[in-house]
Amino acid sequence: MDVLGTLQKLALESGFAGFFMDGGWKNLVMIIIAFVLLYLGIVKKFEPLLLCGIAFGCLLSNLSYFISLGGDNAMYHPEMWAEFLDATSPYYHSYGHIMQNCGLLDFFYIGVKAGIYPSLIFMGVGAMTDFGPLLSNPKSLLLGAAAQLGVFVAFFGAIALGFTGPQAASIGIIGGADGPTAIYLTTKLAPELLGPIAIAAYSYMALIPLIQPPLMKLCTTDEMRKVKMEQTREVTKTEKIIFPIVVASFVILLLPSTAPLIGCLMLGNLFRETGVTDRLSDTAQNALMNIVTIFLATSVGATMTAQTFLSLQTIYIIVLGLVAFGISTVGGLIGGVAMYYGSGKKVNPLIGSAGVSAVPMAARVSQDVGKKYNKTNYLLMHAMGPNVAGVIGSAIAAGFLLSVFG
Repeated sequence: MDVLGTLQKLALESGFAGFFMDGGWKNLVMIIIAFVLLYLGIVKKFEPLLLCGIAFGCLLSNLSYFISLGGDNAMYHPEMWAEFLDATSPYYHSYGHIMQNCGLLDFFYIGVKAGIYPSLIFMGVGAMTDFGPLLSNPKSLLLGAAAQLGVFVAFFGAIALGFTGPQAASIGIIGGADGPTAIYLTTKLAPELLGPIAIAAYSYMALIPLIQPPLMKLCTTDEMRKVKMEQTREVTKTEKIIFPIVVASFVILLLPSTAPLIGCLMLGNLFRETGVTDRLSDTAQNALMNIVTIFLATSVGATMTAQTFLSLQTIYIIVLGLVAFGISTVGGLIGGVAMYYGSGKKVNPLIGSAGVSAVPMAARVSQDVGKKYNKTNYLLMHAMGPNVAGVIGSAIAAGFLLSVFG
């Protein structure tokens, strides 16, 4: 037996041998980035349910580069998906090619590419969301709409930096502060940017308590922040049951491209409100939501390969995402100030910052900031109206962009 030859073969097939190959350093950098993201998720608790999965997916994908050098053991093949989407390739839309050559993470990614995971996440969000505050004060829909301002400002900013229309639309949607919507739209329009856009979207959602308060102070006065709002009316069960049916019907007919997100959101909410589908509502909120989150986060992280992530574009995306999120917050606050004056100073404009789609974190920030200026203030339920309106608003904005560029 040739012991030396066997050891040499093992050494060459080992993933460690890839460290010394040309370009291997880039994947090492991505592995370090994965470690940093794991630290942020576990120790700093930045959106840990998603960031831990995204970080580990990134780790597996870039380890995959090294283990594939000794044989086709890779778990994720970005070049295969490029062939699948290239109309000039013989493997264009060839599912047989996918099935024969894909690794574990490729299988996971099919759910992202087909829009399954984001839609199922929306079903869980719908099952967890009470639209009562929105129904009790329908004017809060306007605040959810105003908070989409950053989406379109960032879109034009991305165009100015040289991004294509579909790429700019995917970057702009970060301003909606809705991770599943950002993933859904990016997968359809600019899958090559999925990794950095997902990281930006979820990072800024986690940083809402740091980003929003300075903007709230900038856009409002002490007098505005002290306004104590009256208790909203009680919404009947019939209204809550009819609402998801009507919204799904109207919005989907208006913008057919929103059907997967709006349809699943409203189906989940219907499960919550009927009173006869408690088991389905519980499954959507818990078991299904948790399972899909694992697959979604891991497969999104897998797209963070060195070839796509380590570029100047990624820096632009991170900066534009912050701009989009900040302007969306300001847009909601401007809408809140307009309502403050329009209502005869009865509306606290701080609830406008909750118009972004980060439920319920943004509403809690409105509550916390309001209570600092008036200890008897309780803005949470008032802020939940714009907050859930933001969920609908971000899905509609994504549907509009998809209809234009899809």
